[in-house]
Amino acid sequence: MVFKRLLGSLGVGGPTVDTVLTTGAAVPGGPLSGQVHLKGGSADFDIDHIALELVAQVEAEHEDGEEERVVAFERFTVGGGFRLAEGEQLSVPFTVTLPWETPITELYGQSLGIVLGVHTELSVAGAKDKGDLDRLLVSPLPVQEAILEAFGQLGFGFRSADLEYGRIGGTGQQLPFYQEIELTPPPQYAHAVNEIEVTFLATAGGMEVVLEADRRGGLFSDGHDALTRFTVAHDGIHHQDWRAHVEGWLQRLIEHRSAYAAGSSYGHGDPYAGHHGHEPGHGHHDDRHHGGGHRSGPGLGTAVAVGAAGLAVGVVGGMVAAEVIDEAGDFFEGDNDDDGDDEGGDD
Repeated sequence: MVFKRLLGSLGVGGPTVDTVLTTGAAVPGGPLSGQVHLKGGSADFDIDHIALELVAQVEAEHEDGEEERVVAFERFTVGGGFRLAEGEQLSVPFTVTLPWETPITELYGQSLGIVLGVHTELSVAGAKDKGDLDRLLVSPLPVQEAILEAFGQLGFGFRSADLEYGRIGGTGQQLPFYQEIELTPPPQYAHAVNEIEVTFLATAGGMEVVLEADRRGGLFSDGHDALTRFTVAHDGIHHQDWRAHVEGWLQRLIEHRSAYAAGSSYGHGDPYAGHHGHEPGHGHHDDRHHGGGHRSGPGLGTAVAVGAAGLAVGVVGGMVAAEVIDEAGDFFEGDNDDDGDDEGGDD
């Protein structure tokens, strides 16, 4: 779906830009293709550059609570250095590569409630205008899908997903935010954890899987969240028993929680207690502190079974995502009114 914006800052008669992405979802680390359609205005205009920015709506914690903000996490220049004649129609094709840590927005065609966008910036005679914003759909990598499917086979259900501004210490995280996919446990794990949060940090050579178990009440009320990290490869996916791997990861996470509690009633035990994994990669233990509680994403709609015994994904209405994209569009329109005072920043 294309959200067309006129370049109002150039005045009546200026060029218009309409970016159309290739149909279908992209994948992290994969290509993103499309065309930027330009239409000349009532005079000739010199096009300095055409740039694409990948943007995401994230949740940022601060001393006063939480707020949602739009963050740009990659930028590409796909054209420029030419004159667009009066009334001329021109299409500029492009293919760019998504960052490996690009969040996933859907699983088996069902929305996870994460909204990403591609916004087009057209610089005409030194004046910049962010003139088009398009929704970006991203499906999981095969190894991500295999891991989520294994959780589903174990009886875990989808609760929500969000993007958290900040970094996970001790990882190779590159983007200024990370995705959390929140899962509800089946009865056999409900006594030990109230929720499991899954984060994928992919690279060209493999992927870190970060599992976090919430801590609630009693010894775990200080706000520290124990987590485990495992490294997996992209190849040999179909030769792995992912259900067994995930069961092992969960067992280590639960054991780590117990060891952490024994080490300190205030959550200051050895964060790396435990052993190293021998499944598809190496396991590590760490701790992450959150300034406040987690905020759930869009409301869970009708749950649908995905795959033969797959993850129960909540169907989030498409209107929710469309509304957030419109809010992001309003953000960029407001940014144009700042006359470049905050150029280079996100807020």
